[in-house]
Amino acid sequence: MTIKQFKDDPLAHFSYAIVSNGEMALVDPSRNPMEYYRYAEEQNAKIIAVFETHPHADFVSSHMQIHEETGATIYVSELVGADYPHKTFDDGDSIKIGDIKFSARNTPGHSPDSITVVAEEGEDTALFTGDTLFIGNVGRPDLREKAGNMKAKRIDLAKQMYDTIQNKFTDLPDNALVYPAHGAGSLCGKNMSDASSSTLGNERQGNWAFKDQTEDEFVEEILKDQPFIPHYFGFNVDINKTGPENVQRTKWANKIRLNVNEVQAGVTVVDTRDGDTFKAGHLPNSINIMARSEKDKYETWLGAIVKPKEEFYLVIDSVDNIENMLERTAKIGYEKQVKAVITLGAEVSRKSAQLDLEDFRNNQDNYTIVDIRNNSEVAEGKIFEDAIAVPLNELRENATEIPSHKPVVVHCAGGYRSAAGSSILDERFANTKVYDLSDAITEFK
Repeated sequence: MTIKQFKDDPLAHFSYAIVSNGEMALVDPSRNPMEYYRYAEEQNAKIIAVFETHPHADFVSSHMQIHEETGATIYVSELVGADYPHKTFDDGDSIKIGDIKFSARNTPGHSPDSITVVAEEGEDTALFTGDTLFIGNVGRPDLREKAGNMKAKRIDLAKQMYDTIQNKFTDLPDNALVYPAHGAGSLCGKNMSDASSSTLGNERQGNWAFKDQTEDEFVEEILKDQPFIPHYFGFNVDINKTGPENVQRTKWANKIRLNVNEVQAGVTVVDTRDGDTFKAGHLPNSINIMARSEKDKYETWLGAIVKPKEEFYLVIDSVDNIENMLERTAKIGYEKQVKAVITLGAEVSRKSAQLDLEDFRNNQDNYTIVDIRNNSEVAEGKIFEDAIAVPLNELRENATEIPSHKPVVVHCAGGYRSAAGSSILDERFANTKVYDLSDAITEFK
């Protein structure tokens, strides 16, 4: 069998195309299906099937669009209760695509409806494990308390994950290839490896989840120190369960406005430009969520700061970036919330204060320092002892916890998040100077 792995870097998401004898199956495809269509043309293959290992929380899938455009059948667990056309795919179910036998295993734990797709051809076995088994770890079990209409308690799911790891892979060979839906950097788990694939034998030896331990020990370990849950996760679970709309139609339904100096009052503005450019001039009510390259986790922080269904203007630095930024916004299903995509005119009214770094070094007591790192990062140690810790994903809701009688300096771990955090507080504190420590934070670590 021929397996092609696709990676979406900002979301650390892996998807797959599997080809045999002119037929292709896809596993957990990204929002825009065009890269899979191009690959099908290269392979002279017809897309026959789309496997969804579970309703994803961190991205919108293209399974429904692929079904509509290619006629491919969507296979998903009956437990999902999917509202789109599909065939159920659970324990005991199998299909043949080309010379490959695909079979399903119910592997709950990350979600109650997760499956692992097993592909077998001759002596070769590949496991598409979704968010169940990652390289070096397993999927978090705490999302369904807050993500989607189907609720499940984290302890119950943690126990189901223990059973899955103990019993669902035991008959499979050590040389079975493991292909997860995510790698390091995803919020669907913790402490994942940078590796994009592994073997089951390697995971049995090196993944903590496979070691000899009691259920209580497993549950305690899997539940501790999990990352925060962005606002958009439940929203995406529901979209993926219902069946997402065609991304080409929804993203290009947006309005474009050029050289804008003012917008409707009270509407959030998401400004994706570089931090220095933003500080030199921006619109009122702006949040600086930088999207300078694929390394900037724009998608995650957009969905962590802006709530589902909240309207916003999307500021870009050039019309050359319209396609890219609509694409990135659509990955998490937020493209329909965009009131307009805009470039800015020369007369925008707001500027950000510039920090006197030398004065800050010598007179830190004269400032209120706000640490917007995640709780787990702060738990490992504060950078400034007297800093007030409010995670960036909670900052809009909890800004009132921060005193405003002194100038405010915002910091994160490397400078990316503090651009967004300082812009949020700058809007809230009309009579207080707010500064972004930016990448100068490295001098204080």
